[in-house]
Amino acid sequence: MSTYTLDTATSRAHPTPVPMKRLTVPMLQERKGVEPIVMLTAYTARMAQLLDPHCDLLLVGDSLGQVIYGLPSTIPVTLEMMCAHGAAVVRGSYHSVVAIDMPFGSYEAGPAQAFENASRVLKETGAAAVKLEGGEAMAETVAFLVARGIPVIGHVGLTPQAVNVLGGYRARGRDDAEAEKIVADARAVAEAGCFLLVLEGVMEEIAVAASKAVACPTIGIGASAACDGQVLVTDDMLGMFERTPRFVKRYDDLATRIGEAAATYAAEVRSRAFPTADQTYHRTK
Repeated sequence: MSTYTLDTATSRAHPTPVPMKRLTVPMLQERKGVEPIVMLTAYTARMAQLLDPHCDLLLVGDSLGQVIYGLPSTIPVTLEMMCAHGAAVVRGSYHSVVAIDMPFGSYEAGPAQAFENASRVLKETGAAAVKLEGGEAMAETVAFLVARGIPVIGHVGLTPQAVNVLGGYRARGRDDAEAEKIVADARAVAEAGCFLLVLEGVMEEIAVAASKAVACPTIGIGASAACDGQVLVTDDMLGMFERTPRFVKRYDDLATRIGEAAATYAAEVRSRAFPTADQTYHRTK
């Protein structure tokens, strides 16, 4: 149970949390076919605080490369980036399971490399699990990690770290051969021990078939409402970017609202309407 106490008088970033028991990996495993799993991305402590009461799982996604750092893809993301942001999200949450993406190049060489880096991620962040991309080729690595106490989330279908091989971000499974491969990949990593499986950017029929084919819960993103849960990049869902992928529903338009607030602030500074007496200090006699 999380019972830490923080001095709210000196830290705007840490309101006193309500002590409660954090969800666990086995709890999420038991949700298949019972109750949909709510999952969103988080990269900072403050965003984790805001999302945590509403989510079952917070993913520190390597999408932070694009969302936070303005990189062209997830490929340049480093282990150091993931550890720094992962630790912040763990500090900002007390209810959700926190999982962290293994960045490109940190696990593909083999099980030993994957264990060394995954164990570092869990030690440095306090997170509960890691996520890695790939199907049958990653099954041995998944089994190696799980056997050594590291919970793993799988990720098949559209795998952003393989964008250079895939030739872009288009939805996968448009022909029979690719559809069969995606379902086979899902089954392979699930049987290897993944406790959750992300299905990204696949034809809905494939998502349904894969969800039925595996024992672990599936998490859809651009997949199907029939999955056992859903995940979105929070900044996409909140309307922080002009372009919205087809599979994203925009629940707000924060980019416009932030721009309007900044414009109002700029106008008040230039007209000397801000600050007023309410925002300044005065000596008392």
